[in-house]
Amino acid sequence: MFTIDFNDHTELVKEDWYQQIDKFLTFAKEQEGIKEDAELSVTFVDKEEIQQINKMYRDKDKVTDVISFALEEDEPEITGLDMPRVLGDIIICTDVAQEQAEYYGHSFERELGFLSLHGFLHLLGYDHMNEEDEKRMFGRQDNILNAYGLTRD
Repeated sequence: MFTIDFNDHTELVKEDWYQQIDKFLTFAKEQEGIKEDAELSVTFVDKEEIQQINKMYRDKDKVTDVISFALEEDEPEITGLDMPRVLGDIIICTDVAQEQAEYYGHSFERELGFLSLHGFLHLLGYDHMNEEDEKRMFGRQDNILNAYGLTRD
């Protein structure tokens, strides 16, 4: 089972966004070979809220598109209990997602998919702090997006 807890702080999110991201991240979970039950949250925010989060937790006083907080990084793995794997939180700025979709000339749905996958891969330990890690993470993103059929228009 894969549980995604959705939160809308914008009051603008459409029901089909939830369905799209749930279906896509379930596919990404399978692509990553995660067999056990898992859960995460996806929260939609505006520019003001994501800037506050970015400043508070990353010491960067600017708007960004997606932020993720992996819970597994700091927590020891608990074995022997029948509990789902709790991956963490993904926060997506819908305003920036719309702007980037227009800038890159692809659909808003593709941008939502890209941002949710980017955050999801961060929750799994992928990063892009150096060139080698960036190639690995972005290559994985492209492979999953293409396998799912969520390509740039």
